[in-house]
Amino acid sequence: MPEALNIIIMGTGPFAVPLFEALAASRHLLCALITQPTRPVVGNKPPPVNPMRQVAERFDIQVLTPQSVNTGESRKELERFSPDLFVVADYGQILKPETLAVARLGGVNLHGSLLPKYRGAAPINWAIYNGETETGVTVIQMTPRIDAGPTIAQAVLAIGAEETAEDLEPRLAILGAGLIRESVDKLAEDPQSVRPLSQSPADVTRAPRLKKTDGEIDWSRTAQQVSNQWRAMQPWPKCYSHWLRAEGQPLRLIFGPLKTVKTEGLPPGQPGEVTSVRDDEIVIATGAEAVLAHALQPAGKRMLTVAEFLNGYSLQPGDRFGTP
Repeated sequence: MPEALNIIIMGTGPFAVPLFEALAASRHLLCALITQPTRPVVGNKPPPVNPMRQVAERFDIQVLTPQSVNTGESRKELERFSPDLFVVADYGQILKPETLAVARLGGVNLHGSLLPKYRGAAPINWAIYNGETETGVTVIQMTPRIDAGPTIAQAVLAIGAEETAEDLEPRLAILGAGLIRESVDKLAEDPQSVRPLSQSPADVTRAPRLKKTDGEIDWSRTAQQVSNQWRAMQPWPKCYSHWLRAEGQPLRLIFGPLKTVKTEGLPPGQPGEVTSVRDDEIVIATGAEAVLAHALQPAGKRMLTVAEFLNGYSLQPGDRFGTP
């Protein structure tokens, strides 16, 4: 029977939960969870839930929350566990070489793309935004450069035609959990048999952390691209535009699902122009074809169906959406 490894898990977000559960159920010893400290919140809001801490409590695994995992004090704390391996996913800190060196076998990281494509903090979102029909997960050998380490294993997953980033992330997380467990078992059995492959610099694409402005719709893009953007920006920052009203200030609106529609038989329009208003849908022209909107959320209010919106706002064909 191959040896069991002493593993320290590092993770904070929900993407890391399935792999944590998979390794907790394996023969390997999970010494501790390293996760981000709880951030202060404004007002009376409760602090955000840390799903990884919840898993650790369920399996009675020690939790550490260093402000920086790379300080000398943090490294001494890690050395106390005599770890064989760090397993990292959705953590939020970059490990320096001297920190990685604490574990006998270094560290492996689970990333939500087919590296070297979509290196960065938001690989799932940008894959959908760019219209990819498949993506996947990659296990890499960790280096100090973000997502640049040699690949140990990959698995491919098709992206559904209407799937959002919020839908896709848990499916990738489950796929990645199995891949991590296989990779860890191989490292335990014979580390020399694992031969990581260098990533091709020529194939690198970026997936930077999302900003609120990434949700602003550019109506000159095609209907499919606008629809892809809406799918990519769920659950945050969502997609928005401004109703450029003839009278009154522009009104910022967050859009519910935006579906593509052929413009044959519909009035032509310029990008961002409302070409048809019905009780249950609004047709908005794009750079090619059009999109259907069935729900809109005015600033400071809840999401409204088109019928509810039209009860309070006089949106008409010929009105425009865009940047003020």
